[in-house]
Amino acid sequence: MSLSRREFVQTAGAAGLAGFLPRPILPPTADRLKKIGIQLYTVRQALEADFDGTLDRLAAIGYKEVEFAWNRGTSPADTRKVLQRTGLTAPAAHLTVTDFEAGWDATVAMAHTLGIEYLVLAWIDADQRATLDDYRRWAERFNGFGRRARAAGFQFGYHNHAEELTPIDGQHPYGILLGETDPAEVAFEMDIYWMLEGGGDPLAYFAQWPGRFPLVHVKGRATDGTMVDVGAGSVDWAAIFAKRNEAGIRHYFVEHDEPPDAFASATASYRYLRALRFQDA
Repeated sequence: MSLSRREFVQTAGAAGLAGFLPRPILPPTADRLKKIGIQLYTVRQALEADFDGTLDRLAAIGYKEVEFAWNRGTSPADTRKVLQRTGLTAPAAHLTVTDFEAGWDATVAMAHTLGIEYLVLAWIDADQRATLDDYRRWAERFNGFGRRARAAGFQFGYHNHAEELTPIDGQHPYGILLGETDPAEVAFEMDIYWMLEGGGDPLAYFAQWPGRFPLVHVKGRATDGTMVDVGAGSVDWAAIFAKRNEAGIRHYFVEHDEPPDAFASATASYRYLRALRFQDA
């Protein structure tokens, strides 16, 4: 599933024209994202139809990293060959509670084969997080997952949705998870869309919990809450990335849960981020 001739000509033409356009005057220390990744949930249907070709297309767009969801190809060994051929790396994968418990041995083998560093719990079922005490119990489980992951050579992480930002008895569950987990054992992958959808402020969390967010989901949000391509909504990405050192961000994964056209969305988001310049703060 390579680029069509028409797509290639259009892309090449745009690249050639860009060389003649005036460039903005930027501060001497203006920076940019150098390795942009994508969460493969964005292209899940394409992966089911053509796993290898989908990774080919993402690499052709310019992505350097991928974060796996559940679909990791036919076998870890075969998927590793595809990653090596395309030049992509997979620093993170989304996992289930079962993957950290009954399926742990298989998880370790898979992650070592694919070169994964961050093992990320993607979701907690709603009936298991109804109270603050539920979240406190999860924080303790996270510490256990983290110790187990570190002993095997990995880092455990947790990916938020909006629910962790919804107050329970006047407290934010996300704060409990951050406050009652060991920073050495538990990292967090902040989903910027869900953080904002839940009423949270990414910059405030970066300031209060510095260094806890090595991973972020870069997901556009319009003012009415609609999920959009990165750069098309109201999120001030330059302000967020300006605090990347404070937050501890190392990997940036583009994501769109329900794009009308997955590859068009992935392309638009990549081009926006590739052109974005910001001032480190």
